[in-house]
Amino acid sequence: MTQDMTPVLLSDSMTFACGPDNMCFNDCCRDLNQALTPYDVLRLKNHLNMRSPAFLQTYTARHFGPASGLPVVTLTLNPATGYACPFVTQTGCAVYPDRPASCRLYPLARAISRCRQTGEIREYYALIQEDHCKGFNMQGTQTVGQWLAGQDVAQHNRNNDKLMELIRLKNRMIPGPLSDDQSNLFYLSLYDLDEFRQRIFSRNLLDGLGVPASIKDQICTCDETLLDLGLKWARYQLFGIVMDDFYQ
Repeated sequence: MTQDMTPVLLSDSMTFACGPDNMCFNDCCRDLNQALTPYDVLRLKNHLNMRSPAFLQTYTARHFGPASGLPVVTLTLNPATGYACPFVTQTGCAVYPDRPASCRLYPLARAISRCRQTGEIREYYALIQEDHCKGFNMQGTQTVGQWLAGQDVAQHNRNNDKLMELIRLKNRMIPGPLSDDQSNLFYLSLYDLDEFRQRIFSRNLLDGLGVPASIKDQICTCDETLLDLGLKWARYQLFGIVMDDFYQ
C-alpha cells in the first residue's frame, strides 16, 4: 500500500467524498492500527453506555509509545476480520456520531505547534492519498476548511491539543519512559475516567488542592470536566505543577 501526503491550506479546494456509494466503502476501517486519545475513549464509552473500565477491557489494548514512553491505548482488532475496527458494519460505522478524531479527519492529517511568545496554537494539514481510497474519484468539491467543519472535529481537536501540551511537558521534564506508578496514574486520570471519578470521592484525592467546589460538583456528572481535571491532576502528580494555579 502506498501513501502520499500533500500539505494543504484551509482555503484549498478538496475534491473528495465518502459514503456507501464509494466502491471502497469501509476499506479504510480495516487493516488498522487505531490509537485512541482520552477524548476518543470518553465519547466512545458514553456512546456505548459503558463505564470506562469495561470499555477499555473489552475494546482496547494498552501499549507504550516508543518515543514518549507514555501509555498508548489502541483498539483491539481481530485478525479473523482483516484487523477491522470492532465498530465497522456492512452499513458503515456503528458509532459514527462519536467516532474518533482521526476517523473524522481522514483523508487529512493534522499537526500543531504552539507559539512560545503568545501561546497561540497553529494548525497544519496534509492530504493523505492511499491506493485503497477511491473517494478522490467521487464528485464533491469543497475547501479543506469546509470539509473539516462538516466532520464536527473542532471539539476533538480542542481536547486533544490539551493532551499534546501534557506530552510536550513530559518530554521536557521526564525524558524517557515513566515508572510503572507514573504510567498507571497517567492511564487512570486520562483514560479510565469512571474509575478516576470513583477514587476522587472515595479517597478524597482533591483535598487541599484548591479545586473549586463548583468543579467538584461538575465532575460528578460531566465527563469533559472530569477529563480536564484529569489532565491537571496528571500535571500535578507528575511534574509538581500546583493545581490551584489552573483555577485562578
